[in-house]
Amino acid sequence: MVENGLVLSVRLTPKAKKTALNGVMIDEEDKPVLKASVTTVPEKGKANAALIKLLSKEWKLAKSEIEITYGELNRHKTLLLKGDPNALQQRLMEWMKQHNV
Repeated sequence: MVENGLVLSVRLTPKAKKTALNGVMIDEEDKPVLKASVTTVPEKGKANAALIKLLSKEWKLAKSEIEITYGELNRHKTLLLKGDPNALQQRLMEWMKQHNV
């Protein structure tokens, strides 16, 4: 959590068979990372835009509330979900519980 939102690590797989959130994995630093895949190609920001669209839809957030703060040209990304950190954390916890993540 940060003052203006929630920081989230994501591992994105572009050019996948389907666009989906694929659970959580533990990275090499023992930190949780959300796995996501999109069917879009990784050129000119198309895969990043597809990721933001997916997260926006799944978590019922405005696209403008999701910002890639690191890794625009990398599979490993850091995102800032803008808003009340406690409310965002609660929303994500409920989503994870509903989806058995």
